[in-house]
Amino acid sequence: MSDFVLLVIDVQMAFVHRDATGADRSCPEAEQNIAALLSTFRATGRPVIHIHHDSTEPGSGFAPDTPGNAVQPFVAPIDGELALRKKVNSSFIGTSLADDLTSLGNPRIVICGGTANHCVETTTRMAGNLGYDAIYVSDGVWAYGETGPDGVAHTGAEIHSVTLANMDGEFATVLPTKQVLDLLET
Repeated sequence: MSDFVLLVIDVQMAFVHRDATGADRSCPEAEQNIAALLSTFRATGRPVIHIHHDSTEPGSGFAPDTPGNAVQPFVAPIDGELALRKKVNSSFIGTSLADDLTSLGNPRIVICGGTANHCVETTTRMAGNLGYDAIYVSDGVWAYGETGPDGVAHTGAEIHSVTLANMDGEFATVLPTKQVLDLLET
């Protein structure tokens, strides 16, 4: 039984490839913060669950057997860490995640990864709806700029900010990495 579990969602090479194009992206420190969380969870013997996306969308950079599907080396699972593969945005659909959390005693879930407004948000919303106590790491996620169907362009920072506003208090507690690390020490 554990008090906290870390979910590291979709930190895969497709995002490195997107960043290399100069895409408008928020939170350049996200990977550094994810590494700090991962290091602390490992050092304290707390469980880590890795979620990896195997897209079925034609042309997706996350398609199995493509370079973008590979896990970024700094978050590669180590022995004893669970790695689940999903085909949709929610880490709960088509995986053993709910059963795995039950077997861990339903600890608080610390959620980080890519991207703020896609798979991390979808997983967090579902966690909240399923009754899990989730912590959404505000600076352990990032978003990319997008143009909506109305033609309005939104920066990555704007999308990130709105996502945090949508999550906090409704589906999760939103905290920065420093506060999560402090919480793990208590």
